[in-house]
Amino acid sequence: MKNYRLQTNVFLVLLMVITAYSCQQQSEPATPQLDDVPNEILDKIDALGFNSNEVKLYDGTLFIEGDIAISLAELDRLKPDNGLPVEEHYHTDNLVNGTPRTINVYVNMPQRYKDATAIAISRYNSESLNLTFQQVSSSSSADITIKASPWYYYFFGILGSAGFPTAGGDPHNQILMTRAYYDGVSNINGLATTIAHEMGHCIGFRHTDYMDRSYSCGGATDNEGDGGVGANHISGTPTNPDANSWMLACGSPEGDRPFTSNDKIALDYLY
Repeated sequence: MKNYRLQTNVFLVLLMVITAYSCQQQSEPATPQLDDVPNEILDKIDALGFNSNEVKLYDGTLFIEGDIAISLAELDRLKPDNGLPVEEHYHTDNLVNGTPRTINVYVNMPQRYKDATAIAISRYNSESLNLTFQQVSSSSSADITIKASPWYYYFFGILGSAGFPTAGGDPHNQILMTRAYYDGVSNINGLATTIAHEMGHCIGFRHTDYMDRSYSCGGATDNEGDGGVGANHISGTPTNPDANSWMLACGSPEGDRPFTSNDKIALDYLY
């Protein structure tokens, strides 16, 4: 009888262990698979002036140029135009309106991200724009929320993402950052530059090296496409590359790039 009870107890313990392991395995997400991007979608992206060579599609969202997230529904609302932008600084058609305006930023991430956001905000506010940024403690009052990206970003090599202002004139409402890439950044000013870059997208800035991503990303010359909508030249900025612009397409997460003189001209022109 004692041996039977012992065997029964051992069996129950083993069953519990197997069940727990099975539940743990089921709770872990499967490796995500990117969706194929139809040619007609790539044609739309090309016509809008985005780089159709750098497009990922997952769960109805397009990830373009490394850090821009646009839903398929949003893409359909954009209309192509004529013209080939060949200048330096660019902005989208939709900009933040109702200026002068205060934009509230909520950071739902560890303290170092809040500290880096404070630096990014101070850079914008020091330019005396018609947009003022402030960090708030509640998501309910936020215009832009900065938070960790979904688990699948890391699998797809997406460092983070933001979007562009809405047709109604509001900033894009969220910035997603992949902590696996940024938690280890030692230079807080480098992290601030990344956040300022994504904030730039939220208020309507495109990548500075729009016409030639090889300038900051390396590799062959890669024009991001023709079409004028969403890539409007900002008057007063140069036609040659701006080496340290905060809106360059690529850069080291450790690299600190405060606003250059041309960046300031672009910011002042729009806001």
